[in-house]
Amino acid sequence: MATSQEYIEFVCEQLVGIENVRYKKMFGEYMVYVNDKPVLLVCDNTVYVKKLPEIEELMSGAECGVPYDSAKEHYILDIEDRELTAKAVEILERITPVPKNKAKKK
Repeated sequence: MATSQEYIEFVCEQLVGIENVRYKKMFGEYMVYVNDKPVLLVCDNTVYVKKLPEIEELMSGAECGVPYDSAKEHYILDIEDRELTAKAVEILERITPVPKNKAKKK
């Protein structure tokens, strides 16, 4: 089951107060970017964040799951907990690099 348009819009609404938020559809699922940095993965109407040492303590009580086949385990973010979401996004935005543009094949 792919993520619905309504759900991804709901996710972005939960990020109110955070600037430069956008999302991009990828294979029926979505990546949410903050300042052009990929911070949230939304698959099957569930929000995932990478398991990184910088958010381990913050996400210690969170469920974990695999967003898609062959993916590593991620934390599942309770997007309705705005305080937790804001803290997680702040940390992830700070430590996540802007992806490099891939050279296009001719």
